[in-house]
Amino acid sequence: MFVLELSFGDEPDRLAARPAHRERLQALHREGKVVLAGPFPDDSGALLIFDVPDAAAFATIVAEDPYYRTPGVTITSQREWSPIIR
Repeated sequence: MFVLELSFGDEPDRLAARPAHRERLQALHREGKVVLAGPFPDDSGALLIFDVPDAAAFATIVAEDPYYRTPGVTITSQREWSPIIR
């Protein structure tokens, strides 16, 4: 699994890009690639957990979603995660 943490700024581009991003996340969830995803209650950022086989698959998902390059969206952390309870 891989964890992606985002921080958000006030740029309006972020909100405009969010619907397409959420549609993509729903599709990835149906494919079993997104386990959990959502913003923090104060909308300062978000946490996403991906269940993909390797770092290359994770990097592809991140690279294919333009939301992660949208002004107002910053990737603050991305790392592999080994949960002991699933």
